[in-house]
Amino acid sequence: MQIPNSIDEVQKVLGDTGYVCGRALATVVFLSLRLGRPLFLEGEAGVGKTEIAKALATCLGRRLIRLQCYEGLDASSAVYEWNFPAQMIAIRTAEAQGNADRDLLNQELFSPDFLIERPLLQAMRPDENGAPILLIDELDRTDEPFEAFLLEALSDFQVTIPEIGTIKAPEPPIVILTSNRTREVHDALKRRCLYHWVDYPNFQREVEILNSRAPEVSETLSKQIVAFVQSLRTEDIFKKPGVAETIDWAKCLLALDVIDLSPEVISDTLGAILKYQDDIAKLQGSEAKRILDEVKSSLDAA
Repeated sequence: MQIPNSIDEVQKVLGDTGYVCGRALATVVFLSLRLGRPLFLEGEAGVGKTEIAKALATCLGRRLIRLQCYEGLDASSAVYEWNFPAQMIAIRTAEAQGNADRDLLNQELFSPDFLIERPLLQAMRPDENGAPILLIDELDRTDEPFEAFLLEALSDFQVTIPEIGTIKAPEPPIVILTSNRTREVHDALKRRCLYHWVDYPNFQREVEILNSRAPEVSETLSKQIVAFVQSLRTEDIFKKPGVAETIDWAKCLLALDVIDLSPEVISDTLGAILKYQDDIAKLQGSEAKRILDEVKSSLDAA
C-alpha cells in the first residue's frame, strides 16, 4: 500500500487493523510518513506506542524490524556481528586441508557469508515491498553513547562495517522510536524526529479501543472495565495500568464468562491489571468495592 494521502486516511487504515487513533497522533504519523522524518513517541508503558508500529507495518504491507533496547546495548549488537562458531569451523577446515593462504582465508572469514545482520543493518537493506518500518523500542533503557551512535546512523541512514565498508540504505526506513521516559533522551536526537506524547485515552476512546480489540465483550461490561481502570489511574499506586492491561483484563473476564463486575471477580483477577503486589494488596477488599460502587453510580447517572 502507498503512503496515506491524508490524516483521515491514516486514521482509517490504522483503524482497519484494530488500532484506534486520535487525530493528534494521526497527524504526526501522517507528517512522519510524508516528510520521511523519524517519529519519536513518549508515554507511559502500555498506551500503544509499540502497537502503532505493528499497525503501520500491517496496513502498509511493510516488513517490521524491531530493535528492543536494553541497558548495555552497543552499536555492534544493534548493527551486526560475525558468526564466530562458523568462522572457527572454516579455519579448522582450512588447516585440515593444508590451506596456507591466510589472506584469502581472511577475506572469506569476513565476507557476507559469515555476517549476522542485526536490526539496524537489516533496515538498511532494500525490500521489494518498500522501505521497512524500523521500531527502536524503549530507547530510554540504553545509555548516552548508544544515543550518539544512533544519532549518526539516523542522520545518513548508513552504517559502516570495518571489514566490508559502508552500507547505505537505498530508501530510508520508516523509523519509530519509543520511550517510557524512565530517563530523558538527549535533545539532539529528539530534534531529528517528530515528537508526540502518547497519553492515556479518554473514556470514550478507550471503550472504542476495547471494542476493537475484544469485540466479544458486551457494551455494559466494556464500559465497566474502562471506567474501573480509569479510576485506578487516579489512585496512589506504583504502576498505573495501561490500555494493554485494560484489553488483557477484558479477555480474562471474557474467558471467565463474567457479564458484570463484582468485588469478588475484581479481587480474583487484579493480577491482570496490576503488576505489583503492594498495589494489589492496596486495592483488594473494601477499596475495590468502593471504586466499583463509584464506577457503577457514575455509569448509571450518565
